[in-house]
Amino acid sequence: MITKGIKQLCAEAEREIETMTVEQVMAVKDDPNVQLVDIRDIRELWRDGTIPGASHAPRGMLEFWVDPDSPYYREEFGSGKKFIFYCAGGMRSALACRAVQRMGLAPVAHMAGGFGAWVKAGGATEAREAKLPKPKS
Repeated sequence: MITKGIKQLCAEAEREIETMTVEQVMAVKDDPNVQLVDIRDIRELWRDGTIPGASHAPRGMLEFWVDPDSPYYREEFGSGKKFIFYCAGGMRSALACRAVQRMGLAPVAHMAGGFGAWVKAGGATEAREAKLPKPKS
């Protein structure tokens, strides 16, 4: 039996992390010291597009990509930039932001409402080409 649901987990995360509105993110997205990070599944990016300039770090690999001792470490996360995470609606990014903040990554924030709120606010998007594996012959 579930004793703590996703809504409660997200509410707890929101109390520990910085949450930015879409408007706040739009105001800083071009700052060279800020990096937007799309944590949605790659199929979501292929289907819906992404924010121009955002990097992609799938939620399932995020902690591995952030940890310098991990064989999957991505140097991007050692850049010292402020990382603003987003997902489709703002729930996965709240949990992701709390996880990496607890790992010591700073400064970090997440975007309330996610990509859906970005699109609704008229934010720029770009297509993400599907790179499917070539069939083996």
